[in-house]
Amino acid sequence: MSASDLRYDAAFFDLLTGSYDRLVGVRLVPAGADARWLYEDAPFVVVAHNTDADPRFVYANRTAQACFEYAWDEFVTLPSRLSAEAPNREERARILEAVARNGFVRGYRGVRISKSGRRFAIDGGVVWQLIDADGINRGQAATFSSWVNV
Repeated sequence: MSASDLRYDAAFFDLLTGSYDRLVGVRLVPAGADARWLYEDAPFVVVAHNTDADPRFVYANRTAQACFEYAWDEFVTLPSRLSAEAPNREERARILEAVARNGFVRGYRGVRISKSGRRFAIDGGVVWQLIDADGINRGQAATFSSWVNV
């Protein structure tokens, strides 16, 4: 995926939601929702990273930005591995490998860290492959709506 601004990008919205709908078997967003709704108003976190050897975030909706305490311009330069502390990165890598094998993982749980160092536990997350209409892997994405500070 390019380094372009994907906040309101209709094609990226279609990639995010279409991949989720196909792989997970349920809709990510309500009928009629668009890229603006997902970025500005969705009450759940959505983040995505690219396929680089050290994947970098390319998308984070406003709920994700509030949760992780990064502004858009900071988020989209951040290697996604830095969303977890070093001791939790091995577990995170195992989840991402399972997603690569199976297309998605549902019920994800883990501890993440915000910019300020605040730790929070995710429960009930879904991580999925971003597969375009030609079957090409464009990255991975995650969503969760439940987290608590730890």
